[in-house]
Amino acid sequence: MDVLSVTKYARMSPKKGHDLAREIQGMPVNEALQLVSFSARKAGRLMTKTLKSAIANAEHNFELDADDLTVKLAVVEDGPIMRRGNYGARGQFKPIAKRSCHVRIVLTDGVDEQEEDSEE
Repeated sequence: MDVLSVTKYARMSPKKGHDLAREIQGMPVNEALQLVSFSARKAGRLMTKTLKSAIANAEHNFELDADDLTVKLAVVEDGPIMRRGNYGARGQFKPIAKRSCHVRIVLTDGVDEQEEDSEE
């Protein structure tokens, strides 16, 4: 069973979260939560929030045990870009791109839905 949690329109550049997302893929949830929550990066705070939400979804909606879950997929995708800018020397416009991202985390308990159907 796969459980999904998404944080949308987070005000952080996607580059800052890619490496942390790659690092937690395939980890058990307890280890991933510990790694992410003690990270000093801004991406750590956003991933902690999304990971806790995914765990809560699994426990409440699907009645799964949090100890059996692993991080199947952790992705930081590009969000919309706010285009801003300032004027520089001699009246030239200096563009600034304020980036945002979407954080998507998928947890699994290791049992496929197809296997569950064949057992019944």
